[in-house]
Amino acid sequence: MKKKLTAVALGAVLTLTASAGVYAGANLQEIRASLNNGLGIVVNGSAYTPKDGNGKTLAPITYKGTTYLPVRSIGEALNTSVTYDAKNSRVVIGGGTSSGSTGGNTTTPATPSTGSSSVQRPTTIPSDFPLPSDAKVYDLVEGVAGGTGTPSATFKYTTKQDLLSLGNQYKEYFAKKGATSKSEEVSASAISIIDAGGSFAVTVDAKPGTGSNKGLNVVDIVWSGK
Repeated sequence: MKKKLTAVALGAVLTLTASAGVYAGANLQEIRASLNNGLGIVVNGSAYTPKDGNGKTLAPITYKGTTYLPVRSIGEALNTSVTYDAKNSRVVIGGGTSSGSTGGNTTTPATPSTGSSSVQRPTTIPSDFPLPSDAKVYDLVEGVAGGTGTPSATFKYTTKQDLLSLGNQYKEYFAKKGATSKSEEVSASAISIIDAGGSFAVTVDAKPGTGSNKGLNVVDIVWSGK
């Protein structure tokens, strides 16, 4: 039987892989699947290797005879926008949304902005949420989490600030906000934080950039709260 090829949200609900600690719930079902490293991909007649925002190669996943591709990477290859509608918990492919959408989410271009001297702050994060002065925000999706009405934001940014000091700054900030559940690993080469408190939940993942982001650090943020 010919295998069906299906594009789905891979990599933590688009950019949200690190957000499992924030959004895990009854709608998630654990499965056993296989990385299909032997499958080649051709887009418009040319060989294509899907990669994430940091330049890391992504492999298709095969599950029960169906092969799943990373939707954001494939969308970029086809010059088609892919966004995450947090309020309605769905992936939106192509411009605009269906009539059932409230239009409460906003997105930025899929690549970092350049030449800007000011930080583009997401509107749904607290005004004192730490962002370096040289931060270039991209892949921004804002809305509300689930049906709770809680403001949420997922985004990436690049910065030249060193990861050790940045990670410690985030640890201190989340502690002040009352984090009671913590998983924090901070070093000069990486940041991995999953914190939560009574009024917020957050994940921060960061590492040195590659490709066009070489020489910068790339930070992934998933925020839900006030």
